[in-house]
Amino acid sequence: MSDIQRSISRLLHFAQQKGLIAPADEVYAANRLIDVLGVEEYVPHAVDETLKTATPVLEEMLDDAAARGLIENTVNERDLFDTRIMDCVMPRPSEVVREFRAHYAASPQEATDWYYRLSIASNYIRKTRIDRNIAWKTATEYGDLDVTINLSKPEKDPRDIAKAKLAKASSYPKCLLCRENEGYAGRANHPARETHRLIPLDLCGAPWFLQYSPYTYYNEHCIILNGDHVPMQISRHTFENLACFLRLFPHYFAGSNADLPIVGGSILSHDHYQGGRYTFAMERAATEKEYAFQNYPTVRAGRVKWPMSTLRLTSPDADALIDLAEKILAAWRVYSDASVEILAETDGTPHNTITPIARRRGEDFEFDLVFRNNRTTAEHPLGLFHPHAEVHHIKKENIGLIEVLGLAILPARLRDEMDAVRTALLTGTADIADRADIAKHADWYRKVRAAHPSVTAENVDGILRDEIGAVFLEVLVHAGVFKRTPEGMAAFDRWIESVEQV
Repeated sequence: MSDIQRSISRLLHFAQQKGLIAPADEVYAANRLIDVLGVEEYVPHAVDETLKTATPVLEEMLDDAAARGLIENTVNERDLFDTRIMDCVMPRPSEVVREFRAHYAASPQEATDWYYRLSIASNYIRKTRIDRNIAWKTATEYGDLDVTINLSKPEKDPRDIAKAKLAKASSYPKCLLCRENEGYAGRANHPARETHRLIPLDLCGAPWFLQYSPYTYYNEHCIILNGDHVPMQISRHTFENLACFLRLFPHYFAGSNADLPIVGGSILSHDHYQGGRYTFAMERAATEKEYAFQNYPTVRAGRVKWPMSTLRLTSPDADALIDLAEKILAAWRVYSDASVEILAETDGTPHNTITPIARRRGEDFEFDLVFRNNRTTAEHPLGLFHPHAEVHHIKKENIGLIEVLGLAILPARLRDEMDAVRTALLTGTADIADRADIAKHADWYRKVRAAHPSVTAENVDGILRDEIGAVFLEVLVHAGVFKRTPEGMAAFDRWIESVEQV
């Protein structure tokens, strides 16, 4: 029992170091911990250490809880329980909001810096897991694309899967983004959110909330969620809300997934945006051709040199920017050009929408409007402007906001598959089509071998990363509605010219 007593002391020491609790909270927090951990008393131990995260202490506590039968030793059970433990040393939501606003009075960046640190210290952002992700950059003609093999979400334990299947159906919270998640204990088929703390925002007079993503894909990856559980919809309100958010947090970008299946994000049932403090390749991409729109003299417009079809609007006048963006959205919703396979609708089903991204450049507001179409065909049943079958061995999922910006989120399976491909390349294996574990990569493997006849232990990792990055670039090209060919660029120009006619 002395080991768990020391663990309690270590966690209390960590919580005070990170500002989660004050010295006056120590006895209260200790009593909450002994209740959750099922021990009868607390005997303080001297602690003199500095930890980056609470993970080492939590692992001790979880091992002890599993040994004493408090929890089943599965990933999900441990995640539910360690969140309950950390809530014992968390400030209440009102205290977090009050502290955030105090920092915001000094500067928006100071406020988000503090809030981000809190989210990591509380283990709401599981940084230890995120640090396991494999990440690199691949140089392309469009700049350095970011590539990540996502290892931060652990694989499901069969025991957890069985429990989730038996769990009683519940509509509370309605989804993972609803504000009712704040403080929710979780269940077998819903993650614990007891350490979740939301920051209320007023966007254009409506209640919204700011939070960070538990599995951050880039620096300060935040989510801006509607206070109401309403579906995603790209409209004038979207552009107004994005501009409003930039006024509140000028050091962040913000953008929205599209509002249609295939080209949208994974959650279309709850209106939300994503943002953060990171410079993506798309932001660094140059404007290669300028356009002028009548009645919008303060707005600079141009086609972005980017594999996905993007129009950039820049102006110090946010209202003019919003007005023009609304006009362009309305025009795109009904635009068709059969010569490049763009149809606005088929049998009454709409296909056209926009993925908008907003940022500040000094005093200017800037919108990148990425044109999307979710039409399917017999040849491409998952989507004509979606990753095609030949790249599914690397990336098959929807291309949402994060990928549009130039960051590939690739499945965890690729780590082991690429280890096997690496071995095959180094041993000179001619073909891998007969390998059940990596046969899906056989066509690509043959191309890689042909392009790199001299593979060594020193260069193989770089080759594989560059070739995976090249596939991601091809994914973005597939998702582009106007292809970067003379015919495609001429069609892009026709589309822009047509906007004035709406």
